[in-house]
Amino acid sequence: MTQEDKELLFKDLCARLPYHVKCKIWLKDGTTEEGLLDLQHNYGNVLQDAFYYDKIKDIKPYLRPMSSMTDEERKEIGILIKENRPNPYGIINNKGIDNLLFSVSITSGVLIDWINARHFDYRGLIEKDLAIEAPKGMYNLNK
Repeated sequence: MTQEDKELLFKDLCARLPYHVKCKIWLKDGTTEEGLLDLQHNYGNVLQDAFYYDKIKDIKPYLRPMSSMTDEERKEIGILIKENRPNPYGIINNKGIDNLLFSVSITSGVLIDWINARHFDYRGLIEKDLAIEAPKGMYNLNK
Protein backbone atom coordinates (compact mmCIF):
# COMPACT_ATOMS: atom_id res chain seq x y z
CA MET A 1 0.00 0.00 0.00
CA THR A 2 1.41 3.38 -0.97
CA GLN A 3 1.70 6.21 1.53
CA GLU A 4 -0.99 8.06 -0.44
CA ASP A 5 -3.33 5.05 -0.12
CA LYS A 6 -2.61 4.80 3.63
CA GLU A 7 -3.46 8.46 4.12
CA LEU A 8 -6.66 8.14 2.08
CA LEU A 9 -7.77 5.06 4.04
CA PHE A 10 -6.88 6.69 7.37
CA LYS A 11 -8.93 9.81 6.55
CA ASP A 12 -11.85 7.67 5.44
CA LEU A 13 -11.81 5.41 8.50
CA CYS A 14 -11.58 8.35 10.89
CA ALA A 15 -14.59 10.01 9.25
CA ARG A 16 -16.58 6.78 9.70
CA LEU A 17 -15.83 6.24 13.42
CA PRO A 18 -19.19 7.64 14.62
CA TYR A 19 -21.03 5.24 12.30
CA HIS A 20 -19.81 1.79 13.43
CA VAL A 21 -18.04 0.71 10.24
CA LYS A 22 -17.27 -3.00 10.02
CA CYS A 23 -13.69 -3.88 9.12
CA LYS A 24 -11.58 -6.88 8.32
CA ILE A 25 -8.09 -6.84 9.80
CA TRP A 26 -5.13 -8.96 8.71
CA LEU A 27 -2.60 -9.39 11.51
CA LYS A 28 1.14 -9.92 11.01
CA ASP A 29 0.84 -13.48 12.38
CA GLY A 30 -1.38 -14.48 9.43
CA THR A 31 -4.70 -14.45 11.28
CA THR A 32 -7.66 -12.23 10.50
CA GLU A 33 -10.27 -10.52 12.63
CA GLU A 34 -13.53 -8.78 11.83
CA GLY A 35 -15.37 -6.28 13.92
CA LEU A 36 -16.62 -2.77 14.42
CA LEU A 37 -14.31 0.18 14.24
CA ASP A 38 -16.02 2.96 16.12
CA LEU A 39 -15.71 5.30 19.06
CA GLN A 40 -16.64 2.53 21.53
CA HIS A 41 -14.48 -0.38 20.33
CA ASN A 42 -10.80 0.37 20.83
CA TYR A 43 -10.48 2.41 17.65
CA GLY A 44 -7.39 4.21 18.90
CA ASN A 45 -5.40 1.01 19.36
CA VAL A 46 -6.53 -0.45 16.03
CA LEU A 47 -5.66 2.66 14.03
CA GLN A 48 -2.33 3.11 15.82
CA ASP A 49 -1.43 -0.54 15.27
CA ALA A 50 -2.44 -0.34 11.60
CA PHE A 51 -0.93 2.98 10.58
CA TYR A 52 1.86 3.76 13.02
CA TYR A 53 3.18 0.68 14.83
CA ASP A 54 3.00 -1.64 11.82
CA LYS A 55 1.43 -4.44 13.90
CA ILE A 56 -1.38 -4.94 11.43
CA LYS A 57 -0.68 -6.08 7.89
CA ASP A 58 -3.89 -4.67 6.41
CA ILE A 59 -7.24 -3.20 7.38
CA LYS A 60 -10.23 -2.78 5.08
CA PRO A 61 -13.67 -1.44 5.83
CA TYR A 62 -16.77 -3.10 4.41
CA LEU A 63 -18.44 -0.45 2.26
CA ARG A 64 -21.44 -0.23 -0.01
CA PRO A 65 -20.86 0.78 -3.63
CA MET A 66 -22.64 3.99 -4.58
CA SER A 67 -24.56 1.92 -7.15
CA SER A 68 -26.26 0.04 -4.29
CA MET A 69 -28.20 3.14 -3.22
CA THR A 70 -31.92 2.37 -3.19
CA ASP A 71 -34.67 4.56 -4.63
CA GLU A 72 -35.81 5.26 -1.08
CA GLU A 73 -32.30 6.43 -0.14
CA ARG A 74 -32.16 8.64 -3.25
CA LYS A 75 -35.41 10.33 -2.21
CA GLU A 76 -34.15 10.72 1.36
CA ILE A 77 -30.89 12.37 0.28
CA GLY A 78 -32.76 14.68 -2.10
CA ILE A 79 -34.96 15.91 0.74
CA LEU A 80 -31.96 16.26 3.06
CA ILE A 81 -30.08 18.39 0.54
CA LYS A 82 -33.09 20.66 -0.05
CA GLU A 83 -33.63 21.11 3.69
CA ASN A 84 -29.99 21.99 4.36
CA ARG A 85 -29.23 24.25 1.43
CA PRO A 86 -28.79 27.88 2.47
CA ASN A 87 -29.05 30.70 -0.03
CA PRO A 88 -27.66 29.18 -3.26
CA TYR A 89 -26.52 32.47 -4.75
CA GLY A 90 -22.88 33.56 -4.78
CA ILE A 91 -23.21 37.00 -3.23
CA ILE A 92 -20.01 38.46 -1.77
CA ASN A 93 -20.54 39.86 1.72
CA ASN A 94 -18.60 42.70 3.39
CA LYS A 95 -15.80 40.38 4.56
CA GLY A 96 -15.21 39.03 1.05
CA ILE A 97 -16.52 35.56 1.85
CA ASP A 98 -18.44 33.97 -0.98
CA ASN A 99 -21.86 32.86 0.25
CA LEU A 100 -21.94 30.19 -2.44
CA LEU A 101 -18.88 28.55 -0.88
CA PHE A 102 -20.58 28.73 2.52
CA SER A 103 -23.73 27.19 1.08
CA VAL A 104 -21.87 24.35 -0.62
CA SER A 105 -19.83 23.67 2.54
CA ILE A 106 -22.94 23.28 4.70
CA THR A 107 -24.71 21.07 2.17
CA SER A 108 -21.56 18.97 1.58
CA GLY A 109 -21.08 18.36 5.30
CA VAL A 110 -24.64 17.11 5.68
CA LEU A 111 -24.28 14.96 2.56
CA ILE A 112 -20.97 13.36 3.66
CA ASP A 113 -22.38 12.59 7.14
CA TRP A 114 -25.40 10.91 5.53
CA ILE A 115 -23.21 8.90 3.12
CA ASN A 116 -20.82 7.81 5.90
CA ALA A 117 -23.72 6.75 8.14
CA ARG A 118 -24.95 4.45 5.35
CA HIS A 119 -21.43 3.16 4.59
CA PHE A 120 -21.26 4.21 0.94
CA ASP A 121 -17.90 4.18 -0.82
CA TYR A 122 -17.74 7.71 -2.22
CA ARG A 123 -13.93 7.70 -2.45
CA GLY A 124 -13.62 4.65 -4.72
CA LEU A 125 -11.86 2.55 -2.08
CA ILE A 126 -13.38 -0.71 -3.30
CA GLU A 127 -11.93 -0.21 -6.78
CA LYS A 128 -8.53 0.65 -5.25
CA ASP A 129 -8.67 -2.58 -3.17
CA LEU A 130 -8.64 -0.52 0.03
CA ALA A 131 -12.14 -1.66 1.03
CA ILE A 132 -14.33 -4.72 0.67
CA GLU A 133 -17.77 -4.58 -0.92
CA ALA A 134 -20.26 -5.11 1.89
CA PRO A 135 -22.57 -8.08 1.32
CA LYS A 136 -26.19 -7.09 0.84
CA GLY A 137 -27.84 -6.68 4.25
CA MET A 138 -24.56 -6.38 6.20
CA TYR A 139 -25.58 -2.99 7.49
CA ASN A 140 -29.11 -2.82 8.85
CA LEU A 141 -30.38 0.41 7.35
CA ASN A 142 -33.63 0.39 9.29
CA LYS A 143 -33.52 2.74 12.23
